[in-house]
Amino acid sequence: MNWKKSIRFQLAAVFIILLLAVIAAIFFVNTAFLTRYYISNKKAEIVDSYEQMNALSQSLGVSSEGFKSGADRLTADKSLLVVVADPGMKILYTTERESKKMTERLLWRAISGDPIQEPGNETAEDVRSDRGAVRPPEDVILYETDEYKITKSTDPAMKSDYIELWGYMSSGDLIFIRTPLESIRESVYLSTRFMLYIGILIALVGVVVIWFVTRRITDPILKLTEISDRMAHLDFDVRYESEVHNEIGELGLHMNEMSMQLESAISDLKSANLKLQQDIEKKEQIENMRNEFISNVSHELKTPIALISGYAEGLRDGIADDEVSRNEYLDVIIDESDKMGDLVKSLLELNHIEFGSRDVEMQRFDLVPVIAGIISSSEILLRQFGVSVTFEEDAPRYVWSDESMTEDVFTNYLTNAIHYAGGEKRISVTVEDRGENVRVTVFNTGDNISDEDMDRIWEKFYKVDKARTREVGGSGVGLSIVKAVMETLNKPFGVINYDDGVGFWFELESASGNGNAGR
Repeated sequence: MNWKKSIRFQLAAVFIILLLAVIAAIFFVNTAFLTRYYISNKKAEIVDSYEQMNALSQSLGVSSEGFKSGADRLTADKSLLVVVADPGMKILYTTERESKKMTERLLWRAISGDPIQEPGNETAEDVRSDRGAVRPPEDVILYETDEYKITKSTDPAMKSDYIELWGYMSSGDLIFIRTPLESIRESVYLSTRFMLYIGILIALVGVVVIWFVTRRITDPILKLTEISDRMAHLDFDVRYESEVHNEIGELGLHMNEMSMQLESAISDLKSANLKLQQDIEKKEQIENMRNEFISNVSHELKTPIALISGYAEGLRDGIADDEVSRNEYLDVIIDESDKMGDLVKSLLELNHIEFGSRDVEMQRFDLVPVIAGIISSSEILLRQFGVSVTFEEDAPRYVWSDESMTEDVFTNYLTNAIHYAGGEKRISVTVEDRGENVRVTVFNTGDNISDEDMDRIWEKFYKVDKARTREVGGSGVGLSIVKAVMETLNKPFGVINYDDGVGFWFELESASGNGNAGR
């Protein structure tokens, strides 16, 4: 970001401009009004001195010691030059005792307005008549009453400026008060230059202070800006941390709360979107499965229906005219009907598993008698295909699983092995420990499964050897049921080619650690 646009620079610039404006205003006021203020203060000072000395003259008299001591204190405190004379121009009191001549000159100048003329034998009336005399051009009347005039005067001999009061006291005596302006122009110049130096120093110090102060203000704002930027990019892990309890701190706490609420809202939204996506995918999957189901079922049922229809028409048309032929036709019809019934039953079971409508009941049971019972119930099928089975497990093998689903898996493995057993026509069932699981393997002698068919045998209606499947009465759904069950149980399964045959296996969670103790 451009540093000129940063809030820190803008705040610092505003404060510095205000500071410089204040310094400039002080400089201007000092230059323009200090002289006037100084003169006004001196004027007020000299008027106050006149009033106090006039009061002393009324109460004590000018010739009294009390007047002199009071006037000395007053003039010493305020650095005043005071001359008091009677109407005959006799000096009654003066602060210039060492220079009587100068005192008289000052008094005469105040009254006559002529700095050159020497005092003589003028009377009070002469003096009074001179009150209206024109004063030198250097004098400027600042204030005037019936009793006195205040002027700003310049003494050519001394080359100095003064504030002077000359007039009469209530006693009728003449009074002249002078106070020097003490080079007011030089004082103003020095004061202005001093103020300039101080202003520059204050400005430099102010810049440093303002820079650090604005940093304390802007750093939290920059931190909040960074947090908002990360929030805009959906990063809600960052939090504002501050021990300052002001408006910015409150804003940081509110942003933390907003971040948590946004994170929760976005999490809920993502969950809802994921669920919606899953629902859409599930709907599409269901539609695909429905279409596939209809296609596969139509294909699988076409042959048995054709056979049933053909043999039924043969019976109707009297082609089988003897008892043996009729029984043969009827056996074919019944056999094909049984195959269609088994197919429909298997498809219904598979659909229940895939759509989750079949509840899973996890329980602890001994796997050995379950396997032995299924082998025993398959004796007729084994004899029909001329296949032998070996299962030499006697010790209990306890597992955690759904017993009904486990029976479905092993039954499909055993039925598949019976149908495809070749060579020696031998089946071997083994149970072995695999870490925390128990592996059951159903091995049958015969041909291996090709690599091309290895991954597809779990698909519905997929048949490695369609002619043999038709011959042995398989539906192509058994291994699909195995896959659906094992995925529901979240347990591994698979197939392995051996030199002399094929072994199908599945694993269940072992419960033997505390199983024997429980029996």
